[in-house]
Amino acid sequence: MSIEVKVPALPESVADATIATWHKKVGDKISRDENILDLETDKVVLEVPSPTDGVLKEILFKEGDIVNSGQVLAIITQGESSSSKTVEKAAASSKDVTALDDKLTSPAVRRILAENDLQPSQIEGSGKDGRITKDDVVSYIKTGRDKNDTQQLQASPKKSESVVSAPGAREERREPMSRLRAKVAERLLQAQHNAAMLTTFNEVNLKAVMDIRAQHKDSFEKKIWCEIRFHVIFHQGGC
Repeated sequence: MSIEVKVPALPESVADATIATWHKKVGDKISRDENILDLETDKVVLEVPSPTDGVLKEILFKEGDIVNSGQVLAIITQGESSSSKTVEKAAASSKDVTALDDKLTSPAVRRILAENDLQPSQIEGSGKDGRITKDDVVSYIKTGRDKNDTQQLQASPKKSESVVSAPGAREERREPMSRLRAKVAERLLQAQHNAAMLTTFNEVNLKAVMDIRAQHKDSFEKKIWCEIRFHVIFHQGGC
């Protein structure tokens, strides 16, 4: 049974949306309510969950396409996929290989392999019937360590030369502007064009004010000092 995945109802005043990211590809197994893709609008980023369990059969739009509310984005087929069966077969075969490796290694060897994150298939056994001994593992680890040290010594001069030749260089990466960022930039540019950005200068001639101040300066100061003195001597005496 095929189930359609549609664009959900978009927010108010939003006419369409852009497909930002597909988190699944054709043939992937999907669980109910698992996020399939992200839709980007001028305001928010919407997640589109799976309406049912199944397998993603078809994708009708690619990343960057513009879609409207209610449009069909993908088709999901309910049931088990051939890819999941293949994965199960691969898991079964890996279990068989693991069982074979266990027969060719002793518990002590398996412990050393686990501690160093190694697989028995990486090491050639020198024991009976190709069994891997402890000496085989230790020799392999030592050989790999010596090889890594040699590679680091060879690479270190090149690294220092690159630092000296390009001092202060920073990594640059260019990515297309998302729809949300583009809308924010558009709004900021509109605000810059519409807002009144100016400076006002007002010149005032205060000569008349300064002349009056100079004219009454002495009498004003005398009057003030008389009032202060009057209050200090508790109204005894005058000016």
